[in-house]
Amino acid sequence: MTLLQWFEKGMTFQLYVDSMNVNKEELQYIFDQVKVEEQLAQKLEDLKTKNWKVVTLTADWCGDALLCVPIVQKMMEIAQIETRFLNRDDNLELMDQYLTNGTSRSIPIFIFMDQDGNEMKVWGPRSSEVEAFVAEKKKDIPHKEDPDFQAKQIVVFKEIRSTFMKESLFWDSVMKSVEEKLFS
Repeated sequence: MTLLQWFEKGMTFQLYVDSMNVNKEELQYIFDQVKVEEQLAQKLEDLKTKNWKVVTLTADWCGDALLCVPIVQKMMEIAQIETRFLNRDDNLELMDQYLTNGTSRSIPIFIFMDQDGNEMKVWGPRSSEVEAFVAEKKKDIPHKEDPDFQAKQIVVFKEIRSTFMKESLFWDSVMKSVEEKLFS
């Protein structure tokens, strides 16, 4: 399938949000609260003439998606760039073309394409600041064979999601990272 065909297969942002069973309120909260500064908004508005589209590989259970999807969506609305969302696990053929470090099905992945479906930019799954924070928090999770693994993992992931909701510095980090990718 071409990128345009993947795009056509995807859900609009509203359909994606409506279909969510996990992290829906959190994602909607970030979308409603995030603000794009005027300088960046002006740069994004300049993208209108490019007629780009974005297909996003995501999943509602993903903490990184709960942070990044609403921020990138807000940016794309300013740029008037159409977005579509695909569930990662239902679209492994596409996902496996965008593995993180060549091995990991990390999400979200945002694939920016021109009007003809040519890949222009790819961003995801995290900004470097978010990556450092998550890596530090994951140090608290014991090895998978440890009897406390699952309980501790649940606690750590809950802390990460909670921090993503409260700390707008991570919102800014995502926005800055996407901006650097789009305008580099």
